[in-house]
Amino acid sequence: DGGWMPNQLNQLGAPPSQILSSSVVGASEPSYGSKWQVLQPEGRMLVAEGNTLLLRCTVDGSCTDDMIKWVKVSHQDKEEIYNFKHGFFPGVMPLIQRTLEPLNCDYSIYIYNVTSRHAGTYHCVWFGNKNENSEKTLQEGTSVFVKEAGDPEPDLWIIQPQELVLATIGDNVFLNCTVLGDGPPGAIRWFRGTGLSREAIYNFEGISHPNVTAVQASRRDFSILLQGVSTEHEGTYYCVKFHRKFNRQYLSGMGTRLRVKAKPPSPQETELTNEHVAGIFPSGECTYVLGR
Repeated sequence: DGGWMPNQLNQLGAPPSQILSSSVVGASEPSYGSKWQVLQPEGRMLVAEGNTLLLRCTVDGSCTDDMIKWVKVSHQDKEEIYNFKHGFFPGVMPLIQRTLEPLNCDYSIYIYNVTSRHAGTYHCVWFGNKNENSEKTLQEGTSVFVKEAGDPEPDLWIIQPQELVLATIGDNVFLNCTVLGDGPPGAIRWFRGTGLSREAIYNFEGISHPNVTAVQASRRDFSILLQGVSTEHEGTYYCVKFHRKFNRQYLSGMGTRLRVKAKPPSPQETELTNEHVAGIFPSGECTYVLGR
């Protein structure tokens, strides 16, 4: 049970080697002003060579239009990875999932066909209106390590295959999490958001929200069910492994974004949404929850 399970299939029918894109260690919530914040999970991320890497970033407070870019720092070199204002960046695509409200604008990106050259520390940053080199001081960022063929297997993988879940008010929402390997002794927990202000949602060894229940189909399944969701439940949910000895986070999944709509869409809206999301998520890693 300590490593890969080659014969196991995830809910999308892909082998673990294709879905174990990344796991994150640590998270923080840097602030760039009193009116809004750039929220980026920080710490270590491990991605297998040839897979797709998802780097999450949202702006809380008000959308900044195109004044966000991603930069990678490696060996004292700084490289622009994606700029939401202009430029052409092959192999990189924005998640393009901006909410209709002026809060929680999404500037996450995908990096396809990862190789060793993608190793480094990634920063989601805001830059000034006049000078694109005037980005705020870089925070800790997300350190990406690439697992190449032949490298030893890590002691733990946390799989969150649902990148986006769409629901309506009152729905019961299933959030999937599978844990392969054991890692150090410690609980698996769910959180919403990042940083010190993140909200504890479920603790498999402790107290949890009253409207959240565990859905454990196997000893490796740490999925949960959110009952009767509302717009207040929107956000990004992370399945996290804790290290009991040091009482700190050890490893996290890549997160699942939950959006809750006020009313069920019409058949025409559903068809248009399916076409739109199919273009954004060609792998099908988007879940719809349209009924109770």
